[in-house]
Amino acid sequence: MTQQIKQPTLFQALIPLVALVIMLASSVYFFGEDSSYGPNQIALWIAAGIACIIGFKNGFSWEQIEKGIQEGISVALGAMLIILAVGSLIGTWLLSGTVPTLIYYGLELLNPGLFYAASCIICGIIALSIGSSWTTAATIGVALMGVASGMGLDPAIAAGAIVSGSYFGDKMSPLSDTTNLAPAVSGTELFAHIRYMGYTAGPAFIISVTIFLFLGLNADSSVSLEKLNQMQSLLDNTFNIGWAMLVPLGVLLFLAATRKPALPTVFFGALLGGVWALIFQPDMVQQMAGGNDTFLSHLKVIWLAMSDGTTVSTGSTNLDSLLSGGGMSSMLNTLWLILSAMTFGAVMEKLCLLKRFIQGMLKSAKSVGSLITGTLFTCFGANVLTADQYLAIVLPGRMFKEEYQRRGLDPRVLSRTLEDSGTLTSALIPWNTCGAYMFSVLAVSPLDYGIYAFFNYLTPLIAIVLAYTGWTILYRQPEMTENTQTS
Repeated sequence: MTQQIKQPTLFQALIPLVALVIMLASSVYFFGEDSSYGPNQIALWIAAGIACIIGFKNGFSWEQIEKGIQEGISVALGAMLIILAVGSLIGTWLLSGTVPTLIYYGLELLNPGLFYAASCIICGIIALSIGSSWTTAATIGVALMGVASGMGLDPAIAAGAIVSGSYFGDKMSPLSDTTNLAPAVSGTELFAHIRYMGYTAGPAFIISVTIFLFLGLNADSSVSLEKLNQMQSLLDNTFNIGWAMLVPLGVLLFLAATRKPALPTVFFGALLGGVWALIFQPDMVQQMAGGNDTFLSHLKVIWLAMSDGTTVSTGSTNLDSLLSGGGMSSMLNTLWLILSAMTFGAVMEKLCLLKRFIQGMLKSAKSVGSLITGTLFTCFGANVLTADQYLAIVLPGRMFKEEYQRRGLDPRVLSRTLEDSGTLTSALIPWNTCGAYMFSVLAVSPLDYGIYAFFNYLTPLIAIVLAYTGWTILYRQPEMTENTQTS
């Protein structure tokens, strides 16, 4: 006889969530910025186990729970394949000179009199090209903080500019793991998601740069930018720098603009980067091949760049850190965290614990504007409570997906909302892994730079305005628009 399934109580729904928050807080306390490299995953598995025990008590069988986990993980499989392809792309683009050329020309934009605005733009360009706000802040960001110190500029404003630019580039890059994760959770396509984010991210970035431009009007322009000039010189000495190196980027952007599928587009970009490395960086490839000047030895270098990444030696520790990395193997920890987060979210969803938790919130969300605003605040709350941006995307995404579908909203609305808050507010919270990391590399607390990280909080504010005005809000079915707006 099949056991009758009982509906969970609010107390039951809170047990695994509270347990997860406590474990994640302990993880950050014990392991700091390394908490996402294993400890958080263990916390997610234990919390999922606690939820399973509640599920058994309510009448669920393990077979039902296991099927729910498999279905939940399958939602993110497409994104995980893209993330692996992104790893390969980063490896070959570093080796081909595509990323070094972007950095070189980005540094050309730096004008001492426009330091804050230029720093924001440079970090945006570099983060867009490598898909990582963390790497950008830890390399170019550190160099810019050194220049700001030498110029006697406010370190909090400089850090705010670096964080703003880094997160803009990360958010709009198809190479970013969070940018891949958000559409996977909501059920939309990567490049469609990126294009749609332009409605909130674009105005927020323009406003941010304008504010930084105003703040930098009185900057001292007489101080030498020797550090950044040295970086340009090292890039020029290590790679063949030129506009031709940007062809792989141009091809990728063209394929994205013509709405080609993300996975083959990204992987083709990786292969093209390997070809470009063979053509334009033969000395670099030969050096990495141990001096062997044969086609097969060079092919092996490209193969390894796609699987394990690239290691570059320029003579500068910061620059080497920026230009070394990539490869599919570099993405394995991200996939581990995504799998763990999706497992927890799938268990909570299958056992109706997420649904029970948000029932009260949904009752008060009468309009689309209030629903989107509630999602934004839930993502922010997840960043505060779970201290991890991945969880701030996955958990609210699983919680609200069904309601967005019920109201006929296009999945891009949910994916954009998740990124507008889940990704961006993480760097504003000191105990979040992102905030802790930015503090560790920039030596400025999020409590100090947070007010100047304009892009990170202007974006969710613009999202709220668009939500209540209805501008850019898309629907699956045209007939749903009138019914939803009048509800």
